[in-house]
Amino acid sequence: MPSLPKDFLWGYATAAYQVEGSTEMDGRGLSIWDTFSRQPSKTEDGKSGDVATDSYKRWEEDIALMKSYGVNAYRFSLSWSRIIPDGGRNDALNRRGIEHYRKFLLKLRENGIEPLPTLFHWDLPQTLQDRYLGFLCKDEIAADFENYARICFREFGDLVDTWLTINEPNIFALLGHAIGAHAPGRSSDRTKSPEGDSAHEPYIVGHNLLVAHAHAVKAYREDFAKEGGKIGIVINGNWAEPYDDTVESKSAAEEYYTRATLHLAEPVYSGDYPALLKKLLGNKLPEFTLEESKLLKGSSDFFGLNHYTSFFVHKRKNPIPDADFRSIFLGEDVEETFHGPDGVEIAPEAGLSWVRPVPWGFKRLLIDLWKRYGKDIWVTENGVICPGERYLQRKQGINDQFRINYFRDYVNAIVEAIEEGTVVKSYIGWSLLDNFEWQEGYTRFGVTWVDFEDGNKRYAKASAIFMKTYMQGLICS
Repeated sequence: MPSLPKDFLWGYATAAYQVEGSTEMDGRGLSIWDTFSRQPSKTEDGKSGDVATDSYKRWEEDIALMKSYGVNAYRFSLSWSRIIPDGGRNDALNRRGIEHYRKFLLKLRENGIEPLPTLFHWDLPQTLQDRYLGFLCKDEIAADFENYARICFREFGDLVDTWLTINEPNIFALLGHAIGAHAPGRSSDRTKSPEGDSAHEPYIVGHNLLVAHAHAVKAYREDFAKEGGKIGIVINGNWAEPYDDTVESKSAAEEYYTRATLHLAEPVYSGDYPALLKKLLGNKLPEFTLEESKLLKGSSDFFGLNHYTSFFVHKRKNPIPDADFRSIFLGEDVEETFHGPDGVEIAPEAGLSWVRPVPWGFKRLLIDLWKRYGKDIWVTENGVICPGERYLQRKQGINDQFRINYFRDYVNAIVEAIEEGTVVKSYIGWSLLDNFEWQEGYTRFGVTWVDFEDGNKRYAKASAIFMKTYMQGLICS
């Protein structure tokens, strides 16, 4: 009978800006997502996270909901601007924000739910963006992030065994500093932003995110680590399957995988960028100092992995110009596709254009990362929106069989990977609640239906009920 280890952690994830709301309550300062999403046309539905799912006020209800779902872990993020409203190392702390998170962590523990807090999930204090352009200024942001991390370690460390430093630095850098679809919205496209340099800024920001991460890890290990305590970063990883058996497709898949997945993962384990990436990008890629390289090497106790889908990849017949922002992180002559050479789709369509359920690609990704780095893999996000789900009414929407199939198949891929020798320690689904999905606005990624028109009332979807029974059957007692 296939099974998971008895210490396997499973549950659901959220991020502070996507669920908390109460953006100016109890001393919280503004973040770049407050500023960005309140501008006209920045989100698909024109809405912001001002209310979100109202979880800052309804946190006890959410914990009770998780308890009813049978989870043993919850990944969430701390709001930097709720703890230090202006963000900086010389700025005042907000004790009300700190007290809120302590109560939250204590209640999770009381309910047998392991907290997996993320320090930075994209909601940089607006003051730091205004002072020095945030993650474009390496020395300032590294010092301020280390200070923020130290405060969190000091205030919450007795309640936390596993820390996640930064969520998806590759996506924050790309969407926020090249495409302009995420905060702070910088891009060379002047219809989106009055300033920005899409050809260079995402690489600078990605580099500086890693340096900030490394400083936080050093602080934790030297001054706050406890027996059994762990810390690491979270990388978004896609699997790239060669379109066919040709040398060209295999080369394209390797290039895509290096750009999209290994770019900001490799330095955390080796201390430097992948050799192929250096060859491809040349002087666009910043160089780590000797000190930075030493700090980065081995700076994650595990591989924190967010994963949603896989692609077929091949060489483009007509390369797109470097000025086309699709080429950032992907390459001018590399193309991702959901269709194979026989015209058959890699998987059925989901409720988002960029996600297809490809569990075999997930398994290959897990095995590759384990063989490549030899680090325990913590799956920290994985999920899907059902076809048409965003537009359904509750009675239809809570019957989310497409999501059930997705979760079941991806968990089974983990079981198979473990049976073949890969070490996987967690499965955290995205998301606990339907919530504010960044530029896509309010949509339905959750295992809990949230009625945004009726006071954010919560209703369990079929997937939440299914996963409770399914995971209980898999995890050895």
